[in-house]
Amino acid sequence: MPITIGAGSRAGRSPAAASAARPRDRFDDVPADLARVGAHRAPVRRRGLATFGWAALATGALVAVGVLGLGFIEGRVGAAETPLNPVSAAAAGPAATVDPGAKVAVLNATTTTGLAASASRVLQGDRWNVVSTANADVQDRTTSTVYYAEADQLGAAKGLAKSLGIERTAKTDRFGAPGSQRLTVVLGSDWSPKG
Repeated sequence: MPITIGAGSRAGRSPAAASAARPRDRFDDVPADLARVGAHRAPVRRRGLATFGWAALATGALVAVGVLGLGFIEGRVGAAETPLNPVSAAAAGPAATVDPGAKVAVLNATTTTGLAASASRVLQGDRWNVVSTANADVQDRTTSTVYYAEADQLGAAKGLAKSLGIERTAKTDRFGAPGSQRLTVVLGSDWSPKG
C-alpha cells in the first residue's frame, strides 16, 4: 500500500514553517546577551585569586600547627631536663669523694656570661678533671645540679657538688653514655663564683 504525503505533513514545508508548527519549549528561549552558536558550555570561571587565597590560608594554618607542635615538644624536652628524683648532696649513701679520673663537663644554664669558666677554675683548684665548659641549651635554670649516669658515681657527684657548694645531684642518661664516668654540672642562677 503506497504511502502518500498529505498537504498537512511537514515534509513539504520550509524549516521556518515547521518550527512555527511545533510548540515552544525552554530551548527556544536563548538570552540575547549570549551570542553563542552550537554546543554550549558553561563560562570558564577565573579562580586564580580565590585559589591563591585558600592556598595561603591552608599554608598559614599548617605553619601555625607546626609552630605550636614544636613549642609543645620543646616544653616537654625542657620538662625532661628537670631531674625526676633530685637528691640532696648531703643525703644518705656514699660519702662525698674527689675522683680526679672522672671527666667533668660544666654547662652554664643562665644568662650570666663566664659562669661555666668560673666554676671550672674552682673545680680545677680542687683537683677535678674538667674536660669541657659550654653554655647549656637553656638559660633559665634557677637551681644548680650535678648529674651522673651510673650508681657508682654518686660519691663523686656528691664531692663535685660539695666543691661548688651545690645541694642537688641527680642520676640521668641525658649527658653521657653509660660507663663513661662523666659528671655534668648544670649551673643555675643560684650559683655564683663565691659559692
